[in-house]
Amino acid sequence: MPAPHPPEFRQRAVELARQRTKPVAELAKELRISESCLRNWMVQADTDDDGDDAPKLTSKEKKELAELRREKRRLEMEVEILKRAAAYFARENILPN
Repeated sequence: MPAPHPPEFRQRAVELARQRTKPVAELAKELRISESCLRNWMVQADTDDDGDDAPKLTSKEKKELAELRREKRRLEMEVEILKRAAAYFARENILPN
């Protein structure tokens, strides 16, 4: 997977696309990115700039959500390991009759 483009590059590409001096497809080709990539950046920029109660997430919120999900998965794995360890040690401590 290629390295992500810097935020400045994305912002400038969106600005150029919004000027509508060239079609989005042509501009994307000049910037050496896919048309869908540029369109996604434009949608995300609209979401980030939108001040109303839109159900869409800003870039910052998306990043935080991804980090929280990653942390949740890690914690769930830790809990599962601890449950198995507790069950294992509980079986060891049972005395035969």
